Amino acid sequence: MKRVLIVVEGKTEQEFVESILALYFSTFYIYDVRPVLIHTNRTHRGGFVNYEHLKNDVQRLLRSKKNDFIVTTFVDFFRIPEVPEKEKWQNIIDDTKKVQEMQKCIDADIKDRRFFSYIQLHEFEALLFSGNDGFEKYFPEETSTRLKSIVNNYNNPEDINGGSNTAPSKRLLQIYPEYDKVIYGNTIVLELGLDTIMQRCPRFKNWIEKIIQQCEE
Repeated sequence: MKRVLIVVEGKTEQEFVESILALYFSTFYIYDVRPVLIHTNRTHRGGFVNYEHLKNDVQRLLRSKKNDFIVTTFVDFFRIPEVPEKEKWQNIIDDTKKVQEMQKCIDADIKDRRFFSYIQLHEFEALLFSGNDGFEKYFPEETSTRLKSIVNNYNNPEDINGGSNTAPSKRLLQIYPEYDKVIYGNTIVLELGLDTIMQRCPRFKNWIEKIIQQCEE
């Protein structure tokens, strides 16, 4: 079975891969799942502010000639830096179609059969709106009630748009200013369960299933 290397942009995503995705993949006999924080310079890791940073890390991982691993990404669409072939995606209005085209452009730029990109619509926090269980457990009742209305308004939390004031994380902060991604992010995911998230978030589910499929080939 192949190893899985997932390039991520922050500590929350790193923990998400280590503690949640790794456990889930182990049920499919995929036991080596590792996050790789983007290098922004020689001494600092974390943050996706420049496509070249991500590309450099992916290419570094792919320098091995072995075929016993795959490399993918888990980065937010919200405030994503410019990726290659802008002329192909910049005028696409539908966010889902735009992200799909951006992923194609990244894959074509890196061009290695062991690699495929994944961009989360619209950001990690979208996954938290897959249900209200986590909000009810960790937030005050009034807060969870207000968040529940957002949960109920979207059949697919990945459709919660990425505006500067309406992205999932911004909505959380407006309703609960104490929200901290590192503190609450993965605890809420654990309360929801990955199966619930995949039922509500089809793009995320497809990514998980593609990883499993690639590992079995």
